[in-house]
Amino acid sequence: QVQLVESGGGLVQAGGSLRLSCAASGNTFTFNTMDWYRQAPGKQRELVATVTSGNSKIYAESVKGRFTISRDNAKNTVYLQMNSLKPEDTAVYYCHGNRMLPGLLMDYWGQGTQVTVPS
Repeated sequence: QVQLVESGGGLVQAGGSLRLSCAASGNTFTFNTMDWYRQAPGKQRELVATVTSGNSKIYAESVKGRFTISRDNAKNTVYLQMNSLKPEDTAVYYCHGNRMLPGLLMDYWGQGTQVTVPS
């Protein structure tokens, strides 16, 4: 069974940094894209950053220049380096990966890790 397990969340003061990690296990394949999403209380889940199997990266406008996504396929791990954190970055952060099969796209989600930036 494929599992994604996030770690690295916590409480950090505004302007500080955190590094989230997401380790995959149980997979014998390389994920196509891997992403970080976040969901703040009362808000919809939103895409924060994506990294493709070819290492192309896409960021939400709100985190451009502050967050960096990276992946290590050998370790089956994706990271999110978050700098210059703001109170509006407070959310549960979820790791996501997908796998493309003929005619089918399979999605995998982690359980989430809380990031809190007090105002």
